[in-house]
Amino acid sequence: MTIWYPDPATLTPPLHASLAKMIAKAISDGRLPKGTQLPTHRKMAEELGLSVHTISKAYDSLRRQKLIDGQVGRGSYVLDPDEHDGQPFQLSSEKGQGFDLSILRPVFSQQHADRFQQALRDLPEGLDPSYYLSCRPNVGHDAHRAAGVKWLQGCGLETSAERIIMTNGVSHGMSAALSALTRPGDTVVSSQITHHLLVSGCSYLGLNLAGLEVDAEGILPDALDRYCREKSAKVLFLLPSLASPTAEMMPEQRRRDLVDVARRHDLHIIENDAFGPVVADRQVPVAMLAPERTIYLTTFSKCTVSGLRAGYMAAPEHLAPALTGRIVVFGWMATPLMCELATRWVLDGTAAELAQWQQRTLMERFEIAARELQGWQWRGTPSAPHLWLPLTEGWTTGTFISYARQLQVAVAPDAPFLAPKTPPQNAVRLSLGSIQDPERFQQAMGLIAGMLKRPPEGVMQLAY
Repeated sequence: MTIWYPDPATLTPPLHASLAKMIAKAISDGRLPKGTQLPTHRKMAEELGLSVHTISKAYDSLRRQKLIDGQVGRGSYVLDPDEHDGQPFQLSSEKGQGFDLSILRPVFSQQHADRFQQALRDLPEGLDPSYYLSCRPNVGHDAHRAAGVKWLQGCGLETSAERIIMTNGVSHGMSAALSALTRPGDTVVSSQITHHLLVSGCSYLGLNLAGLEVDAEGILPDALDRYCREKSAKVLFLLPSLASPTAEMMPEQRRRDLVDVARRHDLHIIENDAFGPVVADRQVPVAMLAPERTIYLTTFSKCTVSGLRAGYMAAPEHLAPALTGRIVVFGWMATPLMCELATRWVLDGTAAELAQWQQRTLMERFEIAARELQGWQWRGTPSAPHLWLPLTEGWTTGTFISYARQLQVAVAPDAPFLAPKTPPQNAVRLSLGSIQDPERFQQAMGLIAGMLKRPPEGVMQLAY
């Protein structure tokens, strides 16, 4: 049988990402069918004139995408791409009788639709023509940045309009921040269970992502210090305020300890605070503790309504030119009309009112989940929009998801949230806001609890 190799002349930097992309394409178009054994790392390296390390990084990327699998002594084999959904969650709410606990979104009610419709009707009044006739300034209009100062105060962050850049939400800001602070081959450190877009974003940008040891309070400062002494890192990525898949609130002292380590090793920090003022019992933002090295990100799409794709990036002034350049590359500028809607809601109090409603509603959902899952080990915090459910003995993530699907329940698997080399956690993430009706939400949580009570051996036949 002829062994397939990509054409080395078509590889482009970063080489490991280019190689992984070429192999993935060969799998998708059938040139590498299911069960095909890939060349060993050393053989592929010799054939392409690359280092074994580059081949290892490419193969690791393909494993994270569930395109290949490897076993010691057997090599790496192609998996069936049709058997794996590349998305970590459903992209839209399920219809009919289904229960979608997979997609992370805020709860909404009729008042949200009414408020948004009214905002659109009011939009023409006093609207600055530059909001639809101009494509500058790239950092956002002055009035929008000034309103950001007020909103960020509600998040516990004191800053100035000059330090704020408008974004189309946290994901937009993450891409800009990562590319501004790093170059291909650099290392970003985070907790082992982290934001799924950080995992994929680092892969796309050719960055190494290292997952560090954690405890119930977040990343261990000693683990961060040890990694930085032994290896090189550029950026510390933090989800300190319930934005982690495990929905933890990092205490202030842990934040201060991590800042001390970051200063000692000259790390920049990206702080993802997507839920902003929805979070109850907020701790001081890391950006307040280390304003000279922290890029702070938040958004309206998790606090008010999902479609309000506007957010703020607050950063040290010396990073503004680099960040502005990346904002241009990743979208030129935040959409002015969305930023205008957000600004009007900040100034008239609508945004704060909706965020407070969201907080109360999520606390009610938390109580429902706590009652239904009583007796089982899970991780969550009141006002967090999700919880993390380690599975009971006998279940695997795959079998749990398959059987849940038979009950028309969608949940998010652990794999997309794991930094490279992190062992499988055998867990799922459950959204508290994606099912709008509270009775149907309770029904869905009851189905999850029922699965946990059922011996896995008794359901395998139904799952397949």
